[in-house]
This record gives sequence, structure tokens and C-alpha cells, in this order.
Amino acid sequence: MRSRALVVFAAMCGALITGGWFLQRGLEGGGGMFDRAKLFNQVMSRVANNYVDTLSQARLYRMAADGMLDNLHDPYSAFLPPERFARLNESTTGNYGGIGIQIDVREDWITIIAPMQETPAARAGIQTGDRIVAVDGRPTKGLAPEEALKALRGPSGTRVKLLIERPGVTEQMTFDLKRAEIHAPAVRQSTMLSGEVGYVDVDIFSETTAHELREAIVRLKRRGMKTLVLDLRGNPGGLLDQGVDVTDLFLNRGQKIVTMRGRASLGMREFVDDGQQAWPDLPVIVLTDGGSASASEIVAGALQDHDRAVVIGAPTFGKGSAQSVFRVGGEGALKLTTARWYTPSGRSIQKPFGPESGGDDEEASESPDSRGEPPLNERERFKTDAGRTVFGGGGITPDLLARPPEADSVALRLQQALGSDLPRFRDALTEYALSFRAGRLVSSQDFEVTPIMLDELWRRMVSRGVKMPRPAYDEGSAIVSRLLGFEIARYVFGQEAEFLRRVRYDRAISAALELTRSATTQRELLAAAAERRQSKQEDLVPPQ
Repeated sequence: MRSRALVVFAAMCGALITGGWFLQRGLEGGGGMFDRAKLFNQVMSRVANNYVDTLSQARLYRMAADGMLDNLHDPYSAFLPPERFARLNESTTGNYGGIGIQIDVREDWITIIAPMQETPAARAGIQTGDRIVAVDGRPTKGLAPEEALKALRGPSGTRVKLLIERPGVTEQMTFDLKRAEIHAPAVRQSTMLSGEVGYVDVDIFSETTAHELREAIVRLKRRGMKTLVLDLRGNPGGLLDQGVDVTDLFLNRGQKIVTMRGRASLGMREFVDDGQQAWPDLPVIVLTDGGSASASEIVAGALQDHDRAVVIGAPTFGKGSAQSVFRVGGEGALKLTTARWYTPSGRSIQKPFGPESGGDDEEASESPDSRGEPPLNERERFKTDAGRTVFGGGGITPDLLARPPEADSVALRLQQALGSDLPRFRDALTEYALSFRAGRLVSSQDFEVTPIMLDELWRRMVSRGVKMPRPAYDEGSAIVSRLLGFEIARYVFGQEAEFLRRVRYDRAISAALELTRSATTQRELLAAAAERRQSKQEDLVPPQ
């Protein structure tokens, strides 16, 4: 009896082992497409009928699709369910249904940072600093920003009722607004910095980026701009054709912009400038950082390779691939990497993928590189049109490094002293800044933050329960003064005033302005950047 049991046990083990072997051979080995499809269906059927937990066929097929994409080990290839596909469409078109406001959370309430021009909110008279206390009768206290946006947005033509509190006004106000098609501008900021230097901040490469940038440059030229600072920091990319069109603004006919290489005809393409540039005598400085990705890197790489711009800042993200979006599964879509792209000099700037990389519908939501940037002496070298050395791999390396300063010890100690009270500190900043708006306590954008103002901020912090030692607050007074100055400028004078105040402490912009003091042509800017980098002066200390 015992021997018979051993034989049966051995036979079962053999069946399990050989069955596993045949399954592996079926998945990896020969056989036609029909055999492999049959094998897949057999596995699907076994899981559906025999797995310990009940799973619907719809879920099993979705898991199979996700598993296939996951095993590509490409963080940019993913299935986008309807809600993620909608977010992707919104980011690439810049359009959504809403009332046109920028918001943030302060004291657990939704506070309006700014109404957008020519939108229902602006036409109704909603102002910076207004607090939304209810949306359609639903209190907003405690809502996360995502929940607030969902409540405020909706199909164009639908109505939304806001209950608003305004600093300096005792009674609450009701606004009954009709939602409209809102376009989020791709150009976030355009202004004159100092003298004859103009500045344009491009936030994303959506459908209107090239058009908006052209209009911004025309306006700044009318104001006397002789040198352009094009800020691509934090720009995650977007539409390939807009990256090409933006580059086209600054190159001449016949100059190569980018080359796409993939397996299918969809991924094989070379983009070449097809017209003369509008501003051939306009020197250009491009600002980059680790958040500059994809289309931003196409622009920076092409202008660098053709010696058409000085690139200042930190190395870019390193996304050297392009994705195509295919409608699948009804309302969903497949975002699939279909090509790698190369700059005019032939370099790929792709960083290696780290093992934990994950994809998302935002271009540069997660870093693909868990191993760090390859050192320059290990990277392939290429030559620009003028013979300057540029590097492949690891993103676009700037001509002049001007990294944002690491948090200094005083700032770190201030943050540690605040600890979990940091949100209440921010609330006190905003509350105090709004009191300046309501009481009209400052009249010039060049106001100074005084010791009396710092004492009042401290009092408001304590009244909110912030438990921070006064010596730590006093030690960080320079940083607190800076933060309070930004907040007052934003709520009293607007976003441009806040931006111009922040510029004083921006290393990359300081480096750009320093170059323009001694150089007036593109060639002179490139030479000055090379000289400064060679002398190790690229990490400029901003003015205090």
C-alpha cells in the first residue's frame, strides 16, 4: 500500500513538473500565432475558473494588458483609462470647462491665487485673495485641491454658484457663474527683466505654445527687448510638433531640428526647419533644470547644437523617446513609445531607466534614472555647428551650470523647528499678506519687510498654535522676510510683482543677466559662457 502511494505521488509530481515545463516551452518556444493564442486562452480559462478568488474576465484581460506593458520596462508606455486619458488631453490642448481661476489651499479653505483674464471669474469680479467657502451650497473647508477642482469644473454652459469671503468686506458674496471653455495658457510669464533683457516662461508644450511664444516675443520686442531669456525649467514637455514649431522660430531654413527613429513608419521621421527665422539678431538664453523634459529637451538640444542659444541651469530630465497615443477599449487609450529621438548633432539624451521607474500621463512625472547622471568623462561627445563639445546621455548638459542652491543650514533648521506646524505657518503668511491688501498698507512693489512686520507675523503664528522657539524664528528671519515679501507682493500687486521679487534670488536668471552685461550678440554670449565655465564661475551667488 505504501509503495503504491509513493508511485502515485511520484506521478503527480512528474505531471506538475512536466506540465510547468510544457507551459514555459509554449510561452517561450515555437508554435504559430494560433498555438500561442490558444495557450493564452487556456491560462485565462484556468485562472477564471480555478483561482482561489473570483475575478471577472474584464479584470483579467485588463491585468493581462497591464502585465504586457509592464514587462516592456518602459515607464512611458501605459494603458490610460478614461480619466487619465482625459487629463492627458487637457494637458496637451490646454482646454477644459470651468470658470478660469488659479487656486490653492490656505487654512483649509480654497483661496484664489488669481483669476485668468477674459474668463467668467474675471468678468464677474472675482479677485486674488478671495476665499471660496461654498460651491453649489457645499462647504469647501477641508477639501483637497483635486476635490475643489472637480467641483469647480464641468461642461461648458453649465452653472456653478460660489459663496465667497473677501478680505476687508464684512458680508459674504454670492457669484452665479456660467462655465465656459477655458484655455490654460502655455506661456506662464512674459516680462522685461532689466534693461533690454526680456523673459518668457513656457509652462508646457500644448497646442498653442508656438503661437503664444511668438506673440510674447513680439510684445517684448516692442518694449525694447534686445536679448531673450526663454525659461523651460519645470516644463515636462507635451506635443512633439509644438517642440518642433518653437525651435523653428529660432532656426533658418534647412537646419535640422530633430530625428525620430523607430521600427514602423510612424516612428521614422526627420524634422527640418522650413522657413527663415523672424529674429535672426535676437540673442537667446535658454534656462533648464531637471524638470525640463521631452519637447523642452528637443528645443534646448537643437538650439544648443546649432549654437543658437546659451543653455544655463541644471542638466535636463533625459527623456529621449517619443510616444504615440492610440484609442483602445472604448474611452481609454494606449500610450506607447514608438521612437527614440536624436538632436541635430546625432546625440541621444536618454537617461537609463531605473528598476523602479513608473509611467504616468505626465511627461516627466517620475525620474527614469535611479543610478544618477553618468559623469561627463563617460558620456559620448558630439560637436555643435561651431565645433563646441556637447554630450549625449544624461539629458541636455547646460553650457553654463547654475544649479539652484541646496537648502542652507539656517533654512533647514527653520523647517525642522516648524515641523508639523509648517501648514499653519503658511496660513499665517497668507492671512497677514491679505491684511495688507485689505488695509492698503503698502503702496510700492519695492516695499521692505521690517522688523515690526516680522514681529506681527510671529504673533499671528503663535495665535494659530505654532509652537516654534523664538530664537529659531529670529535666526531664520532673512528667509522668513523673503517668504513674507513674496506673499505680500502676490496678493497686493499680483503675480508679476511676486515673480520680479523672486528673480532677485534666482541663480540661473542672475547668471543670464550677468552674461548680458558683457555680451550683446549670440556669439559673444556663447564665448562669455565658455569663459565663465572654464574659470568655474558658473555657480553665481545671487544678490542679497
